[in-house]
Amino acid sequence: MTDQPSNGSDAPRGCPVAHGGGDDFTRLYGPEAASDPHGIYARLRKEHGPVAPVLLEGDIPAWLVLGYRENRRVLDNPRQFSRDARIWRDWKEGRVESTSPLIPMLGWRPDCVSQDGEPHRRLRGAVTDNLQAVTGRGIRRHVTHFANKQIDAFAGTGSADLVAEYAEYLPMLVLTRIYGLPEGEGRRLAESSAQVLKGGEDAVLHNDRIMQILGELTERKRLEPGSDFTTGLLEHHAGLDDDEVLSHLRLVLITAHITTSNLLARVLQLVLTDTTRLAGLVSGQLNISAVVEEVMWNTPPLAVLPGRFAAADLELGGHQLQEGDLLVLGLTAGNVDPEVRPDVGISVHGNQSHLAFSGGPHECPGQNIGQAIIETAVDVLLHRLPGLRLAVAPEELTSTASTWEARLDRLPVEFTA
Repeated sequence: MTDQPSNGSDAPRGCPVAHGGGDDFTRLYGPEAASDPHGIYARLRKEHGPVAPVLLEGDIPAWLVLGYRENRRVLDNPRQFSRDARIWRDWKEGRVESTSPLIPMLGWRPDCVSQDGEPHRRLRGAVTDNLQAVTGRGIRRHVTHFANKQIDAFAGTGSADLVAEYAEYLPMLVLTRIYGLPEGEGRRLAESSAQVLKGGEDAVLHNDRIMQILGELTERKRLEPGSDFTTGLLEHHAGLDDDEVLSHLRLVLITAHITTSNLLARVLQLVLTDTTRLAGLVSGQLNISAVVEEVMWNTPPLAVLPGRFAAADLELGGHQLQEGDLLVLGLTAGNVDPEVRPDVGISVHGNQSHLAFSGGPHECPGQNIGQAIIETAVDVLLHRLPGLRLAVAPEELTSTASTWEARLDRLPVEFTA
């Protein structure tokens, strides 16, 4: 990688470069970030306020937005904070290589996430139209089918790890059906999607694997169209070209699987570490949507959202940003901002103003699909496994974080076989 920007005296106050060399930055990757992301967020908030300078993989500078109000301002103002990575200064000036693990998450693509204004509306319309069509074709039936199939593999043993044997692959199996993919591709796609989010030297390789599988799918669907999401994109009146179709297949596949997989694991964790919640769900006195809502506030499936780019020199959270600066949005940090939640122990029931689905014109369009998968997956599991209980003490459950997410490592359970 080429040299980092100099921190000469002409660097503007507040610019990440002006904070000194790499040793003065907090890294959002590496051992500390993997083991204690919440501790990092709290320390950065104390030291810098609602916006803090950080380093991403390759020691690329960025601003981490920690404040709830500041996150909302960024999300709601695409003219000031663009999603178009082509204005990213470190990329334009050659400090980010094409092989960087940041590129699968932050690089420009011909998809709706990388566009603003009318191009964004055109492409997003194709995605939302087809997601709505998919939701109306009995997605819960697909979830029930694959949930039962997953449970069949361990139901007779009396024990399981609900991360590795259930949450980690179930959403992707459902997506294979929605896309018109062979079920056998589900495991490979789930593993590659996880690696893209994890980062590291293999991220680009796994992104290429996903693109290859989806490219082959697109070619098949041109010859053999069906009632699936892929065909819907190919035939949509917005007239997506080949690159646009492929980029949106990738976008929805990775984001829908990773966020739903993480969310399912966290919902199950919350249910199984609270016997009152578990009993309420089994008896029907508690709605799973209330549990999902709580998880969305406290442990959203994406901890940090990539990325926005300052469209001009501007101020945010007491810091002066330069045109082309990269911002990454701290969804977890924003949701627990003391300015809006001084006591995180107070119930958030009925309050859906969390940041978990992003916000503004780029708000997640697949919320209904994710909700359907979670609700159905939990319902099937509780009815299939009598006596379901956690097999370890709650404090033994651990998570491993990357820049973008904090994944539950395992969720061992026991039940009556």
